Amino acid sequence: MRNWMRERMKRRKKKPENEAEATGRVGQQKPPVDAQHPQPIIPTYDDADADADPVAEGHDIDLDTPPANARLVTEVQPESPTTPPAGSPEQRTAQAAKTTRAPKGVVVLAIGLPGSGKTTWFKRRGVTPLSSDMLRSILFDDITEQRYQGLVFSTLRSLLRARLIARMPWNYVDASNLAPHERRQWIKMSKGFGYEVHAVFFDVPLEVCLERNRKRERQVKEELIQRMAAKLKPPTFEEGFAKLTVVRVKAGAKEPGE
Repeated sequence: MRNWMRERMKRRKKKPENEAEATGRVGQQKPPVDAQHPQPIIPTYDDADADADPVAEGHDIDLDTPPANARLVTEVQPESPTTPPAGSPEQRTAQAAKTTRAPKGVVVLAIGLPGSGKTTWFKRRGVTPLSSDMLRSILFDDITEQRYQGLVFSTLRSLLRARLIARMPWNYVDASNLAPHERRQWIKMSKGFGYEVHAVFFDVPLEVCLERNRKRERQVKEELIQRMAAKLKPPTFEEGFAKLTVVRVKAGAKEPGE
């Protein structure tokens, strides 16, 4: 029995060692090292200290000295939470939106009753306006024709639109333009083309307008002028006018021929 145990122990000592780490597979022997199987290259880590975590290694870190490329940016809080701070991109965008472009030109609307002096005001300045009376004469051979108001003013707006497309700097419209809703279309069109709108309001008493109308070669019916006077509303800046000019009759002045 002892001899058998002794032989078994000898055979076990002569068996080669099994190093599984050499191949990564359990149960295989380590390959021999020779010309065809050289020793594997083992990397060296000379810069290990440079890559080490200073905190993990227990070294001290200087937090009081900022990097050389550090920048300090200061932002002031606005008084209103909804207003972006001065100098921010949002603030510059808001300021640019408030900046208005220079107008391409001006559209001047005359506002007043027949006989208030609109046509005379234009003549004194050497201006030929777009006139509703002119169109009535051209279209119907009658300056007093009132049955086709829609046709007259749609044609007048088309003429102004053509001038705005042609970028004419000064444009004058000679019409009664009594109420804000009648003036709104002129203002909207003009601003849509980038033009500034001025109003010239002829603040002349009804009695003076009626007297002047009686002296005209072609007269407007007095009943019509009176109805128009009831609808007349002075222009305001709230309508969109950039400039208002009020034309009045001198106190005590007499009309020609009196």
